Amino acid sequence: MNAIPVELLPPLMFVVLLVFMVSGFPVAFALAANGLLFGYVAIEQGLMSPALLQALPDRIFGIMSNDTLLAIPFFTFMGLVLERSGMAEDLLETIGQLFGKVRGGLAYAVVLVGALLAATTGVVAASVISMGLISLPIMLKYGYSQSVSTGVIAASGTLAQIIPPSLVLIVMADQLGVSVGAMYQGALLPSLMLVGLFMLYVFAITRLNKNALPALPTEALHYGGSGQGMQIAKAVVFVLLPPLALIFLVLGTIFLGIATPTEGGAMGAVGALLIAASKKRLNLELLKQSLDSTTKLSCFVLFILIGSTVFGLTFRAVEGDLWVEHLMADLPGGELGFLIAVQILIFVLGFFLDFFEIAFIVIPLLVPVADKLGIDLVWFGVMIAMNMQTSFLTPPFGFSLFYLKSVTPKFVKTVEIYKGSMPFIALQLFMVVVIFMFPNVVSRDKKVEYQDTPLQLELPVENYGGDSSQGELQPFVPSFNQ
Repeated sequence: MNAIPVELLPPLMFVVLLVFMVSGFPVAFALAANGLLFGYVAIEQGLMSPALLQALPDRIFGIMSNDTLLAIPFFTFMGLVLERSGMAEDLLETIGQLFGKVRGGLAYAVVLVGALLAATTGVVAASVISMGLISLPIMLKYGYSQSVSTGVIAASGTLAQIIPPSLVLIVMADQLGVSVGAMYQGALLPSLMLVGLFMLYVFAITRLNKNALPALPTEALHYGGSGQGMQIAKAVVFVLLPPLALIFLVLGTIFLGIATPTEGGAMGAVGALLIAASKKRLNLELLKQSLDSTTKLSCFVLFILIGSTVFGLTFRAVEGDLWVEHLMADLPGGELGFLIAVQILIFVLGFFLDFFEIAFIVIPLLVPVADKLGIDLVWFGVMIAMNMQTSFLTPPFGFSLFYLKSVTPKFVKTVEIYKGSMPFIALQLFMVVVIFMFPNVVSRDKKVEYQDTPLQLELPVENYGGDSSQGELQPFVPSFNQ
């Protein structure tokens, strides 16, 4: 076969991958097929040893035995059980009544419930659909603006992607090679600041356009009149107590260093089952549906990760990592230019790709460059995760927009949903700028830096062929793939 110049192979791999994906081929299989195709080309040209492909089974087994990734099915199962147990409905009903008397009260309730659901269920589709079905009809009935209402619901549902225990942060930690606990700790303050920005936006709308978000009339409130304040207070306590206890059980133990993210996920799954049982909603059908959806999502993530491993193996064999490094290192502005270019790239890709695809395809190529530039990888990961959150709101493939459109009345036009999402995209990008300008908002605590870091053993130099004349102890990182 005619030789292809080695410097053309990395960009050609990306072009062929895009062709595969645009043609509708599943992403996981597109990655694997592309890797095998160019692996054959590289072997024929003498750029890659066939023995490298023989290492693939070991690599795949290493992925399947990765304890960090166990947190994904645990947290997914926890969220699905809670979603099917009716927790979203209870929260929206009670908090909506609590804030209904103030202008924009339902919008405030949606933001707060979105944050609580994010910290417990972590499932974007469930949050958006639940709030769309329950809150949107009431909002529209009492004169709320269509664009503002749909924008608040879609954006609040996406909070599940940045508020721990987020699946995005688990995947980002795995790809960056940092602790999941450190990613959770780092994302906590920025995610809460984003919730605050959403609340401020709602407040600004109530002041600039008083008719856009009116208060609920008295007849729409279940708790009204004298002597009713205690009833709503009890309702709020009983509704908020279970999810808050679950949040502490999961995130509190992780942040305190008591449990690993995987162990926290397991406790969260058990806690979700107990909450569902306490509401007398735990049954065989709920378990079956939750386990089925958890298995599908876990397999989806696993296959994409396996496909990206095959792609990455060939890409590095043809020196694609050096190509990306030189491409990024040659950008004007050095570290600043690299960071700005990465954020623009992630934002643009979010218009067309899912966050899993971005995380597994793009992030591994950027990590070596960021590490070489001395960039804090936890801060770098939180900033990218905040940016990737916009992918759920940016047309034409914003999944939150699709989820919401599927449950909205026919008279709500798609253009109104797009219009409503734009201010929230701007707020998320503003948070990216805040994280960039003020790195200290991404906090870290060494208590959560455990078990995800490589095992290091202190052995004498002579034990592994070093210079024994020095007589010093050197760090040895064993390779379990050899």
